[in-house]
Amino acid sequence: MRKNVIVLAGVIFAIGCARVSVQGSKEPIKLDISMRLDIYQHVQKDIDAIEGIVSGSNNMPVEKQSFLGLFIASAYAQEGLNPEVEQAALRRKSRIGELHALEEKGIVGENKMGLVELRDSSGATDSTNQLINAENIDRMVIYKSLASTNNIAVEEMQKLYAKRLQRDVPSGTPIQVLNEDTGVYEWKKK
Repeated sequence: MRKNVIVLAGVIFAIGCARVSVQGSKEPIKLDISMRLDIYQHVQKDIDAIEGIVSGSNNMPVEKQSFLGLFIASAYAQEGLNPEVEQAALRRKSRIGELHALEEKGIVGENKMGLVELRDSSGATDSTNQLINAENIDRMVIYKSLASTNNIAVEEMQKLYAKRLQRDVPSGTPIQVLNEDTGVYEWKKK
């Protein structure tokens, strides 16, 4: 019996002293992100097409490429818009002047999610609230459609679109931007 205990202790001791060696691959890890970039290029073209309708200027930036590539890119942007999105863009176009006037006065602003937000309730009226609601409803129609078409999350689409909207608003408009130092979104005037 004592021999068995000694043998068992020896086996446990031998197993307990075993060395385990883990080695990683000598090959570098490779990631292919070309698909996401392609998706975002199409998203940007769709955003440009929609905002061209809203602003009344369909002057999309011309990329340096072949004539055929330019034709295909333009065709994609126009083909990708469904009638519901076009109608939402046309409704936005009809109210853009009134919206810009409110933005310049600081009554409404563009938040980080691409929606219009009331910033100064003292200057707000019932028609202001109706305008905000109608604008946000039409924007959500656009965001949901583009997100579905491009197979990305609606929230991601909103953030991409918000950057374009904040870039295009008139000076003096309140915009919600990320403070790089604190990592918190803050309101500031453009």
